[in-house]
Amino acid sequence: MTALIIHGHFYQPPRENPWTGEVEREPGAEPFHNWNERIHAECYAANAFARMIDLDGNVRIVNNYERISFNFGPTLMSWLELHHPTTYEKILEADAISAGRRGGHGNAIAQAYGHAILPLCNERDRLTQVVWGVAEFRFRFAREPESLWLPETACNDATLAVLIEQGLRYVILAPDQAGSFRPAGSDEWISTANRPIDTGRAYRYRHLDGSGREIAIFFYDGPASRAIGFERVLTSSRLLVEVFQLAAKGKELETVATDGETYGHHFKFGDLCLAHAVEVEAPEAGFRLTNYGEFLDHYRAETEVTINAGLTGEGSSWSCAHGVGRWMRDCGCHTGGEPGWNQRWRGPLRAALEFLRDQAAGEFEIAGVELFDDPWIARNAYIDLILGTVTPGKFLRAQSHRPLTAEQESRAISLLEMQRNALLMFTSCGWFFSELSGLETVQVLKYAARVLELQAELGLPSPRAEFLEMLSEAKSNVTEKGTGADIFLRSIERQTQALG
Repeated sequence: MTALIIHGHFYQPPRENPWTGEVEREPGAEPFHNWNERIHAECYAANAFARMIDLDGNVRIVNNYERISFNFGPTLMSWLELHHPTTYEKILEADAISAGRRGGHGNAIAQAYGHAILPLCNERDRLTQVVWGVAEFRFRFAREPESLWLPETACNDATLAVLIEQGLRYVILAPDQAGSFRPAGSDEWISTANRPIDTGRAYRYRHLDGSGREIAIFFYDGPASRAIGFERVLTSSRLLVEVFQLAAKGKELETVATDGETYGHHFKFGDLCLAHAVEVEAPEAGFRLTNYGEFLDHYRAETEVTINAGLTGEGSSWSCAHGVGRWMRDCGCHTGGEPGWNQRWRGPLRAALEFLRDQAAGEFEIAGVELFDDPWIARNAYIDLILGTVTPGKFLRAQSHRPLTAEQESRAISLLEMQRNALLMFTSCGWFFSELSGLETVQVLKYAARVLELQAELGLPSPRAEFLEMLSEAKSNVTEKGTGADIFLRSIERQTQALG
C-alpha cells in the first residue's frame, strides 16, 4: 500500500492590538467580527466537526485532524484556546489519538513562533523563533515535536542547522527547494535542474559543520498540492483521490501540503471533501493514511540531498518563485491589487524594521546585562512566562542570580516585552500582500509602535525620527495613503494616543 500523508498548515497572523490584547473589528470579515472568527467557523471548527452523511441519511461527525498531518501557528492556538476552547481541545485530542494509532507519532508538528521568514532573520532571532515554537508546542501537546513548520517553507542552510541543533527529526519543503541529491553509496551528485526530485521518499540532509548530524527532508508533491490549493479538486472527494492515485503510481509515499484554510475557507465544503477522502475513499483506493514520523520508522531516509539557495542565495520558499524576494523587494510576486500597483515598498519597510530591531537589540543587551545573567538566554526562556508556565518571580530568579528590586523586576519584564514585539514585527504577512496600507502590514507596524513606546517608557534613546525617515521611503499604491511614515503616524500613533 502506498503511504498517503496530507499536511495542512493552519495559520493566521497575530491580530491582537498590542496595547489591548483584543482583536479589533476587521473589514471584509463580515458577518463575523474579525477574520479569526470567520475562518474558525469556515475551517478550524469545520474540520474538527466535519459532518459525513451516508446514503441512508445517517450522520457521523469526523475530526479531520486525526487523519492528516498538521501544524497550527502558536499565536493562533493561543487565540483558539481563549475564544474557542472546544475546537482547541479537539485539535489536542486529535494529536493524542493519532499518536496512539501511529506508534507514538502524533499528527501535529510545531511552527516557528512568529511566522517570520527564517532565512531573513539574524542568527539570534532565528534561534528564538525556533526555540519559542518548540516550547509552545511542548506546552500545548505535552510532548516533544518531531518537526517544525518553516513559515512559507522558507529555508536555507542556516535554518536547517538550527533545526538539527534543536533536535528536530524532519522538515517539509517544496519540491523546487531541492538542490541536488545522491543515492546511498554513490559519490555522484545529481542536480534537480537535470532530474526533478522524487517526492515519493524521504531524504537526509547533513549539517554543514561536518559533525554527521542530520535531518530528514520530505518534499511534497507539487502538482498534486497545487491542484488541491488552486484547481478546485476539492469539489469532489472522488476527484481528490484520483489526483492521489495518478500521482502515486509506483511510489512508497504520496504526500501533499497546502494551507489548512484551503479545507473550508478558501474552498467551501473542502472540509467535507477531505473527511470523505480520508475516512472512506483513500483507504478504499489502497492508500495507508499515516504521518511523517511513522513513515520514517518504516522507510529510513538514505538518499542524501542539498537544498536550493534561491536565485540570489538568500534562501527559497514555497510561495515565491524568486526565493525569498517576496519579503524584501518588488520581486513580481503579489496577490492581486490594481493595475499599475507595485511592491517597491517592501524593501524600505524591511530596512526600517531591521533598523528598529537592531537599535532595540543593542539597548536590550546594554540594559539587560545589569538585570539578567545573560540577556539572550533570558529572551529565549521568556516564552515560559508568556505561556504562564512560571510566575514572574520564579522566572526572574532563574534568569538573575542577584536580588532585584521591584522597579528592576518591572524593567526586566518591559525589556523582554520590547523584544517580543520586535520579533513580531517580522510576521511574514506584512510583506505578502499587494499594498503597504493593508491590514497585515499595519499590524506589523503596530508592533513597531509598541517597541518605540516601550523604549520611551524605559528611558532608552529613541530611534523614532530615524525610523520614520526610513519608513517614509515606502510608498503606498494608494495616493491618499502617502508613505509608510504617514500610515504609521495617522493609523497607529494617533490611535494609540486616543487609547492613552
